Amino acid sequence: MPCPRFTVTGPGDFGPLRSLLATREEAAGDAAQKVERILADVAARGDAALVELTRDFDCKGFAADCLRVTEADIQAGRGAIPAADLAIIEEAAANIRSFHERQKEQSWWVPSADGTMLGQIVTPVDAAGCYVPGGRGGETPLISSLLMNVLPAQVAGVPRIVVVSPPRADGTLNPYILAAAAVCGVTELYRVGSAWAIAALAYGTASIAPVDVVVGPGNIYVTTAKRLLIGRIGIDMIAGPSEIAILADTTANPDWLAADMLSQAEHDPMAAAVCVSDDTTLLDAVCAALTRQLADLPRNDIAATSLRHYGALVAVPDMAVGMDLINAIAPEHFELCVADPWAFVGKVRHAGAVFMGHHCPEPVGDYFAGPNHVLPTMGTARFSSALSVATFTKKTSLIAAAPGYVAAHGAKIARLARLENLEAHARSVECRFKA
Repeated sequence: MPCPRFTVTGPGDFGPLRSLLATREEAAGDAAQKVERILADVAARGDAALVELTRDFDCKGFAADCLRVTEADIQAGRGAIPAADLAIIEEAAANIRSFHERQKEQSWWVPSADGTMLGQIVTPVDAAGCYVPGGRGGETPLISSLLMNVLPAQVAGVPRIVVVSPPRADGTLNPYILAAAAVCGVTELYRVGSAWAIAALAYGTASIAPVDVVVGPGNIYVTTAKRLLIGRIGIDMIAGPSEIAILADTTANPDWLAADMLSQAEHDPMAAAVCVSDDTTLLDAVCAALTRQLADLPRNDIAATSLRHYGALVAVPDMAVGMDLINAIAPEHFELCVADPWAFVGKVRHAGAVFMGHHCPEPVGDYFAGPNHVLPTMGTARFSSALSVATFTKKTSLIAAAPGYVAAHGAKIARLARLENLEAHARSVECRFKA
């Protein structure tokens, strides 16, 4: 059997599955100590630390003048990949940009009859850093990560966008990363990775000026660096292993469901793939399909480990209980593989992204449709949202009060201040309306 089976009778039975998924949190204790040393090293020695660490882990012949990728090299990447692939990247980028354009918020202010004017100013951060993993020595470039992180920052109006990505053993970046950067109009790109790249973005070095917000996926060292630097920089989120939950009815195709589960299981041995249904015959068929499809999957070892430890086929008494279970899990990706997904979507309370119907598998959103694929994991969809234009903006309150407002309400404001034993607050108001 490729993954465990569960039978749930009602909400009281959700605990075992939720506990299983919660064990995927990566232990960061050992990583935290290493990352703290790296952060301190980069803060103290700047470029010298970046070069030394890159030589140790990525490229033996690396030098400081290799850090910055020239604009000529970025543009050369566009011509180094097949035209058909470039066209796909361009179309995906257009879709992503179009979706995020709809997220833009406007500044606003509203005057009142009593002389006040209240509002909110929405402005982008000055600089954003986007981390793009190299992927298996740079040979599986995360093109989509670059698109999903850079384009919302551009739509937000961030004036300076920096991309960092670890070099390959020969000191280069994969041409597909360069091509994606060219499509997005990236001009500031550095060959540097792991926790030291995050440190450079946070502290700044002679070559890399600091940024205000850092986004992008990465391994435990990247994630730990972001966690430790919260407060110095803003971040998108602390992301855990990838996950998918599927609610399926009798109309679902078991081969498709198995393929969708494997689409997440192949990411990481700690990824989670859960299929929930009130049809045990369907779950039996999914189990058989998983066994067949695993046999010739290139990342078979990763997917098999993921399914064995964190996969689940869950039988529920009815679809209402199934929907309650999905909300309890609060999955990163949620597929509604049912005859009428619109009948269920209003019941979704907690999910990073929802994929509607039998013909909308998760990779549609991962790569091409437009919504962002940087999503909350590990149940954090209960209170978190996808990376968006808002990640790169800040909101400033605007308050204007006329003399009449202070005269009318100053005594009340002063009273509230004195209730908190803050006399100077009270006097700050009173000096404006007392003779």
